[in-house]
Amino acid sequence: MANKSKKEHILHVASGLFNKQGIRGTGVDQVVAESKIAKMTLYNHFPSKDDLVLAYLTKQDDEWRSWFEASVDSRAQTPKDKLLAMFDALGEWFGEKEFTGCAFIKAASEFGDPAHPYHGAAHGYKLNLRAYIASLSEDFGPADPGALSDSLYLLVEGAIMAAMLQTAARPALHARRAAEILIAHHAPAAV
Repeated sequence: MANKSKKEHILHVASGLFNKQGIRGTGVDQVVAESKIAKMTLYNHFPSKDDLVLAYLTKQDDEWRSWFEASVDSRAQTPKDKLLAMFDALGEWFGEKEFTGCAFIKAASEFGDPAHPYHGAAHGYKLNLRAYIASLSEDFGPADPGALSDSLYLLVEGAIMAAMLQTAARPALHARRAAEILIAHHAPAAV
């Protein structure tokens, strides 16, 4: 394995473990064993567990956000339809066999101190998600795009939590139905 592919392999294995077991529940020794590498190889690429976890969170952010935005764009053309397509994309994600929930919600719950770097990474990710929803809301053109985007953001987060905890059947569908009502309420006069 070339150095870059070893680093990617370690990060891939660690990501799977962090997703399934949590960050605290996954030790460096387990990452080493399941990656089938020497401990020094891990430390050559990631000087500490913190470096490995932050690389994992960055990877999750980049991959999920890219997928989510591309999924929304591929499903819809109009601003209104893009707002609703967010929930269709969530439904697809929730239905994946590998769905283990939101890495950032889990990281923030494991590390509740806002000063902790993992909590900070989670906070940054959620701010980016909020900004994306705000941009879609602004494109839609309601009188108060902030009120619409705040409400839709809470629906997105609620659907994710319900899917993670399996507390509701088809949370993305129900959140989409609530979003339809919100969007109709906030619709610009010309829509």
